[in-house]
Amino acid sequence: MGRQQLEQVVVEWLSTNELTAILISLSLNIVISVLDVIPSVFLTAANLKIFGFWLRNKTQNHHKLDKLLLTTGKEAFYLVISLRLLPYIPSGLVTFLSAVGNMSFLIFFLASTLGKVPAIVLESYSTYQVVNLTLEGKVILAALALILIFYVVRCKKSTR
Repeated sequence: MGRQQLEQVVVEWLSTNELTAILISLSLNIVISVLDVIPSVFLTAANLKIFGFWLRNKTQNHHKLDKLLLTTGKEAFYLVISLRLLPYIPSGLVTFLSAVGNMSFLIFFLASTLGKVPAIVLESYSTYQVVNLTLEGKVILAALALILIFYVVRCKKSTR
């Protein structure tokens, strides 16, 4: 069975039901990762075919994410950089939307690289401070502990 035939089988299989497709896709990805001998290119292509169209419909309420699918050139470059700098935008989502969208690989690569640098520097600095228990590290840990306490208290109140 060739790659295109295998891809077609997976696309037909995943097209049956949205929830089933997500579960099947995740399961197949896990099996492929564990076996480490089966190429995942057919599953990736099938996921892009199935979930690319699904995701285009889901992003219509989110202006920047929807815009990411359609932009090209300089505008795409600045959009990816701005989304990479925002810590609450999932990196995988930006990558996926860029892959199924209209932007070129070079623009995506350059913008992602430049956009990730500040986040990597901040994460490295914070991790170093926490691991070495410097004053900054203690402040970071205290802030995280307060956020966690606030979150737990808020969740308990909402369940009552």
